[in-house]
Amino acid sequence: MENVTARKATKAEVRAAIATERRELADVLDGLRPDQWNGPSLCAGWRVREVAAHMSMGFRLSLPATLGELARARGSLHRMTDRVARRDAAAHSAAELAAFVRDNADHRWTPPVGGVAAALGHDVVHGLDITVALGLDRRVPEDRLRILLDEIRPSSLKFFGADLDGVRLCAEDLDWSYGSGSPVYGVAQDLLLLAFGRRLPAGRLRGEPSGRFVRAATEG
Repeated sequence: MENVTARKATKAEVRAAIATERRELADVLDGLRPDQWNGPSLCAGWRVREVAAHMSMGFRLSLPATLGELARARGSLHRMTDRVARRDAAAHSAAELAAFVRDNADHRWTPPVGGVAAALGHDVVHGLDITVALGLDRRVPEDRLRILLDEIRPSSLKFFGADLDGVRLCAEDLDWSYGSGSPVYGVAQDLLLLAFGRRLPAGRLRGEPSGRFVRAATEG
């Protein structure tokens, strides 16, 4: 069963949520130790530093610059974002990377697909890539989570490489579920990460199929 909220958030409300999320994440980044900046995130192969650099790529690169990077990556969005994140993570200090997020809190960047809700998802999920990997107890507010949970579709699962076949996601802290099959229980923000193709540290999920969503020790 898929839960449906009574009212869809307006674009203005989503943009306000984006701005607040970015400012809060900048505060989190400002409080990280050097070893945490260099620690692994939930994004395979990226440290926290690369995730933070990637989060601000859309603010810092003009459209012509982005297209140029994409051409250099022979049209591969994955190769392009990986190369730019690694380059910019090395080129900027931790303070600069945090400032890029804060100073662009009201920037109207959106991903190539998905519109303003996808922009919120980009910020929330990459923020969780950092805080969950570091074991920080940050909870994304319910109103932001509900906007993103209501956007989950088979097409978005496919885009992010999330395999939820035969699984029903059941939030323990919200009245929300998605899919059908064997239940996997967890807090809503952890289940959101599963819908974005992430694997989580052990101990965050319950249910018979939950093992397939757990990160191996070698993944950090």
